[in-house]
Amino acid sequence: MGLLSVSSVMHTVLAVIVAILILLVMITVHEFGHYTAGKLLKFKINEFAIGFGPKLFRRVSKKNGEAFSIRLFPLGGYCAFDGEDNEAANPDSFNNKAPWKRIIVLIAGPLMNYILALLLVIISMFAFGQMLFKVSAVRPADESYAEYSLCADDLITNVDGKGIYLTTDLMTALNGKNEGDIVEMKVIRGGEKMTVEIKLRADCDFENSSETNKLWNALGVGTYENEGGVYWAVGVENHRFGFFETIGRSFMYSFKIAGTIFKVLGELLTGRLGLSAMGGPVTTIKLTSQIATQNLQSFLEIAAYIGVNLAVFNLLPIPALDGSKVIFCLIEWIFRKPVPRKIEAVIHAAGFVLILLFAVIVDILQFV
Repeated sequence: MGLLSVSSVMHTVLAVIVAILILLVMITVHEFGHYTAGKLLKFKINEFAIGFGPKLFRRVSKKNGEAFSIRLFPLGGYCAFDGEDNEAANPDSFNNKAPWKRIIVLIAGPLMNYILALLLVIISMFAFGQMLFKVSAVRPADESYAEYSLCADDLITNVDGKGIYLTTDLMTALNGKNEGDIVEMKVIRGGEKMTVEIKLRADCDFENSSETNKLWNALGVGTYENEGGVYWAVGVENHRFGFFETIGRSFMYSFKIAGTIFKVLGELLTGRLGLSAMGGPVTTIKLTSQIATQNLQSFLEIAAYIGVNLAVFNLLPIPALDGSKVIFCLIEWIFRKPVPRKIEAVIHAAGFVLILLFAVIVDILQFV
């Protein structure tokens, strides 16, 4: 094996380790949110674990009996509350606490994920600026488009009064418009902010969020040829905004990421997007490792994206997830009587198995 091959292998290994560490930190932060809220509300906690599987290290507090452990497999972790899945005599056990207190503890995990993700976005935007879409080339067109066309090197910030952060923002702003329609866009051209009118060159009838070819075609973006084929002449470029605008844009960007997750889930449920567009743990690690090792900005961006994903996903009303457990607490709070604990435990166990199966299936589809 040559030096180049050894270097390539080492880079791949390092990239995978970085990706796993990002996931481990996000999961640990999530569980720490549960732990912190539990401590503040005086829940009895049996163990806080980083990772899962056989324990590598375990220490038990003599003061309160809480165990802290580090376990073999780094893609998980948990905060084990006393009596979480059954009835317990201790008044500080999870299911003996008031439903509203349990809801706070359950929501605290996703909230911590979101707070960390938001901080990473803020750091990224202050350090590097916001990544704006940059049109590198525009296709020639007849005279009717001369005054209604993007120019090379335009940075897109706004379309029809809507801020642009992701391709889905562009698609949402343009969806339903037809060829020849005029849209108002705010761009940064030659370092100056300006408002321009753009005449669409094709219909914008997007079926799902993966149809970016229609998007760039409608905006008249040019193409270029490379060894791998023909590509759209559009990329991203960092642009710094003022202090308060950067803070506002950081919040908006984090909200946009969350909105994209709901959009994709909606497209999956309605059949507009196939399961092959999703990715399980293997695909997530692969993509994360590729992006996170490009540069520090990419590292911050992908870590923030994963954080928001974890926050949103865990709040979904799917058995075994925090969102589902919140619903069971609400049922108990409203009707003053819990769903039988054994039935709830079975539902969550079944949900956990289904989530694992789903994760395996979507990963397999990536290689079929």
